[in-house]
Amino acid sequence: MQATENSVTTGIPSLDETLGGLLPGDNVVWQVDELEDYRKVARTFAARALGQGRRTVYFRFAPHPVVLEQEPGLIMLEPDPRPGFDHFSGQVHRMIEEQGPEAFYVFDNLSALVEDWATDELLANFFQVTCPYLRELDTVAYFALTRGRHHPSAVARIRDTTQILIDLYHALGRLYLHPIKVFERYSPRMFLPHAFSGGSLTPVFQSADASAISQNGARPARSSGSIAPWESIFQRLQERTAAGPEAELSPEVQALKPEFCRMMLGQHPEFSQLADRYLTLEDLFAIRDRLIGSGRIGGKAAGMLVARKILLSTAGEVDFGRALEPHDSFYIGSDVFFTFIVSNGLFRLRLRLTREAQPSAEEFAAVEERFLAGAFPDEIMERFREMLDYFGQAPIIVRSSSLLEDSFGNSFAGKYRSEFCANQGSPEERLNHFLRAVKLVYASALNPDAICYRRQRGLGDTDEQMAILVQRVSGALYQDKFFPALAGVALSHNLYQWTDRIDPKAGMVRLVIGLGTRAVDRQDADYPRLISLSHPTLRPEVGTKVIAYSQRRADMIDLTENRLTTKLLPLALAGGDYPDLGLYLSDVEDGEVRDPVGPAPKHPDRAVVTFNNLLGRTDFVPVMRELLARLEAAYG
Repeated sequence: MQATENSVTTGIPSLDETLGGLLPGDNVVWQVDELEDYRKVARTFAARALGQGRRTVYFRFAPHPVVLEQEPGLIMLEPDPRPGFDHFSGQVHRMIEEQGPEAFYVFDNLSALVEDWATDELLANFFQVTCPYLRELDTVAYFALTRGRHHPSAVARIRDTTQILIDLYHALGRLYLHPIKVFERYSPRMFLPHAFSGGSLTPVFQSADASAISQNGARPARSSGSIAPWESIFQRLQERTAAGPEAELSPEVQALKPEFCRMMLGQHPEFSQLADRYLTLEDLFAIRDRLIGSGRIGGKAAGMLVARKILLSTAGEVDFGRALEPHDSFYIGSDVFFTFIVSNGLFRLRLRLTREAQPSAEEFAAVEERFLAGAFPDEIMERFREMLDYFGQAPIIVRSSSLLEDSFGNSFAGKYRSEFCANQGSPEERLNHFLRAVKLVYASALNPDAICYRRQRGLGDTDEQMAILVQRVSGALYQDKFFPALAGVALSHNLYQWTDRIDPKAGMVRLVIGLGTRAVDRQDADYPRLISLSHPTLRPEVGTKVIAYSQRRADMIDLTENRLTTKLLPLALAGGDYPDLGLYLSDVEDGEVRDPVGPAPKHPDRAVVTFNNLLGRTDFVPVMRELLARLEAAYG
């Protein structure tokens, strides 16, 4: 095929003839069995580019031997993939931006990235955000990929994105080059296997020869699996533990289990020690079974699971196996977030907003609209449908669970979004409401408050992986509203010590009727009940101030209206038949608060929320004391 005037040479004349040369904007992916084969073609390309005075850049990031040796004129850049996809991709984009247009690039073998990132999904995401950017700048770039060792869906995404894809493999004692994709170029011989020897390409026309070469040089069987740890470690653990419970004690399983745990729960050293100690291999398999997509489940989900297991597996007076509700949450892996922003053209927007000054409220509103217009891959949509079928019409909450959220030293409380789904209507209506909730949670990663919070704590360039925790809403139906009788926030250390009698080490609780939203953030001049667990009957308010500083509204899910709503108390409990109402409300007589003697206040419509009888007549306080004490003892 004749090269065009603006074509670029590969440094191999016979390959230029086969491909019609390279064009500005071409990304060339070499699928290889051996790194040495990639080194040969990459070095020839780089040598010719340097000889022509081209700005030639080598991205060095893999542990394998160097592809290009340092020489005069060669620019070697060394981004670090270990902090994660987000950090690495941002680094590479900034480096490409600094080099400007019309540079020539050679990258290390991309397959090495899965050693740090665990999944093929992130490898494909990196290529899908980097390749188009290079093309915009009229660069020419070489990449390598190990043949047959990645999930077909990841390879398909790379193939769809790149301009040129070439197989370079050994068969029957010879090296063969086989173009698989060449964008906007064609010749009758282009897509044949070519014997590659002495810098010359010889197309293979004979059918018998082509068949023998193709069979002998076929990619490794898919049964060999992906080299990505996400797949390989999981498969090895399944195989080893199939022999029975005693297999879990084998040295290999004991070595693989922490790696498996870190792939899903993160790598914070202190938290990893807790997870390794309390979570069994069965627990980890259960997490994987309820994980949609791949990647990590985030700090909030991981913290919930470890805390729950601590309570269930440590001894004490309270049997938390009976005190805690059954758990059937689902997790949307952090890779789904990255794939969503990459496939919907949001990666560079996110990169810009996190690098620039804090976005305005108007800019963030536009960002939310961009996220709401995005779409998910078909396989993820099917998993969403399966999950919603599981929950039926039970109300659910879609909660942010970023990698940094609720981690050691960084709570991110209220910085990211959580969305309640009443989950009523037809399957498609419920799916659409759920998708909207997920997209709004994703968009909240670019919330101005969240960006500012990360920068203040030196986390601006940290890999922020946004996973999602999907939970069944705890509660029961009363009339047409769904809500829990109690919800709140418990802290193992009381930071609000309003009298010296209080022991701050005993902890505190902020308690409300209805959904816990009002216990997290005070709203509408509304107040949760503050409970010091060392002296639960003490209040910071006295006299009529008890009435003034009480909860007046409750957040609930209206199943008729299919939305979150707020109702006045105690009118929301009108009728007086709400179970155990006397534990939560107290009568107001002549301006004084009087606790009910019976199961309900005398005048529910004029009562005030105090929780006095809950604190005085039930084991709520000792249970909460022990819960916090066990968790603090484990966390240290």
